[in-house]
Amino acid sequence: MASTGTQWTLRDYAFIGDGERGALIGPRGDYAWMCAPHWDDDAVFGTLIGGTGTYAVTPSDPFVWGGYYEPRSLIWRSRWVTTTGIVECREALAFPGRADTVVVLRRIEAARGQARVDVVLQPAAGFGHRHVRNIRRDDATGCWLATVGSLRMRWAGAPEARVIGGAPADRALTTAVALHEGETVDLVLELSDRELAVDPVSAPQAWTDTEKAWAEAIPRLGPTAAPRDAEHGYAVLRGMTTASGAMVAAASMSLPERADEGANYDYRYAWIRDQCYAGIAIAVDGPHELVTTATTFVSERLLADGPKLMPAYTGTGSPVPEQRKLDLAGYPGGYDLAGNHVRDQFQLDTFGEALLLFAAAARRDLLTGDSRQAIDIAVAAIEDNLDRPDAGIWELGEKHWTHSRLACAAGLRAAAGAGVTRDPGRLSTLADHIVAETSRNSLHPSGRWQRAPDDERVDAALLLASVRGAVPADDPRSVATYRAVQHELSRDHYLYRYRPERGLGTSESAFLLCGFVMSLSALQQGHAVEAYRYFERNRAGCGTPGLFSEEYDIRERQLRGNLPQAFVHALMFEASATLAQSTEDTTERNDP
Repeated sequence: MASTGTQWTLRDYAFIGDGERGALIGPRGDYAWMCAPHWDDDAVFGTLIGGTGTYAVTPSDPFVWGGYYEPRSLIWRSRWVTTTGIVECREALAFPGRADTVVVLRRIEAARGQARVDVVLQPAAGFGHRHVRNIRRDDATGCWLATVGSLRMRWAGAPEARVIGGAPADRALTTAVALHEGETVDLVLELSDRELAVDPVSAPQAWTDTEKAWAEAIPRLGPTAAPRDAEHGYAVLRGMTTASGAMVAAASMSLPERADEGANYDYRYAWIRDQCYAGIAIAVDGPHELVTTATTFVSERLLADGPKLMPAYTGTGSPVPEQRKLDLAGYPGGYDLAGNHVRDQFQLDTFGEALLLFAAAARRDLLTGDSRQAIDIAVAAIEDNLDRPDAGIWELGEKHWTHSRLACAAGLRAAAGAGVTRDPGRLSTLADHIVAETSRNSLHPSGRWQRAPDDERVDAALLLASVRGAVPADDPRSVATYRAVQHELSRDHYLYRYRPERGLGTSESAFLLCGFVMSLSALQQGHAVEAYRYFERNRAGCGTPGLFSEEYDIRERQLRGNLPQAFVHALMFEASATLAQSTEDTTERNDP
């Protein structure tokens, strides 16, 4: 039984992660995606993009699916109401994850009445091209042992399982589980590129350790406009952050941003810009771990690569591999593609974003000596590359993108204001020069910023010029840009990045990151009600598990692009914290 799987709409997938890798789980309790042992390694469960390999715990009786995350964690509970009762499957990757070994924890529970579930384990390494081999049961422990490509496998909790399928591609382990109300059974899957430990993982101990580690990893947050979602957003970001401090942009690859448009990308890498966005966002609330990890990772990359800083790296800090096709069917409307062409790009704005991150960390007293050295490197890189065309925030053709220049100006002003440089006057003067030159060649006749000297269109990214402090919020250029974005790119309080040639909603969907930036911009412009409307509208652009992808199809109310998208969760967090703090400040000012 070769496992081709069923692809669900993206809003139906839950995500679990341990920092070193993550998994997407469908409504039938099917692991449709997981790479092992690292984020950017080949998938062992790959039905999401048309490969093989799955791990499913599915009710035997007809059911209606649902689920929820346990508070302050990425422990997910698939929940099925069946014709005979209610059954749940508690899901987690043992946390914090080990770099060489993934431990998948699954606890089947009969919450009400009888629980009958069918279990199928059929890993396939190499995106489905390398099948499970040497399946055998260890009579001493009752565990199943096997090899999957170069990985060692051990599966505990199902000693009565049987091997089915004759051909290697069809081989799988399967069992049926029947439980009375209140009963549970634990399944533990270990996959490693090293020799496995002599003793199998103890499920009760692994669950205890994971629960404790998540409780310690999620800080107690200050006031936020959406407390549960802000806390969940933090958990998602933590689950996507490796021991090196690198935060991957998304857990998945090859999920199309729009059907049959060629917009398929591999986002299983750490983008410097995205990492800075996350650190800046979290610092709004407090001196939390994710501010430190972002600052550390970005500092290390600047110290190592200087002005040759790449836009993105692997989770271990290595260069992103070149793009390659995998000969898979792909997610419907898309195609398979591993690696990313970003490795060959220059993105000027990353140096400005790094300075913004360091300034945010300094305000929380989290800067180190390495970070201070990295600041000097970033400033020098801006000075030396101001006239160099770059790919910009949207990674398009190389131009003198307005956003890139203004991001650098914002970073310089922030670093000067935070007192993290020996010569703040020099940084302020350079920022003034950048803004003056950009105003000279990239100011639209209407008074707003335009995308580039040779592109008069408005761009939602230009809102960040005032949000991040390149120019004041009450500057006429800021006001005009806000109004133009609202008029030209906003639909039903969702926001598009820019106007494509065929018009809004034709070749791409609303961009959720921009919707949350618009919320911040509206608040800055003094439009608190509009700020909340943008925030709440975009906050609703998620699936049942509360995960955001990169884009949201307004017409079909569907998620588009890779999942979960880290920088959307980051800006949702920032908007939530900023809105609450602004409301609190207003209340305090108005109190007699």
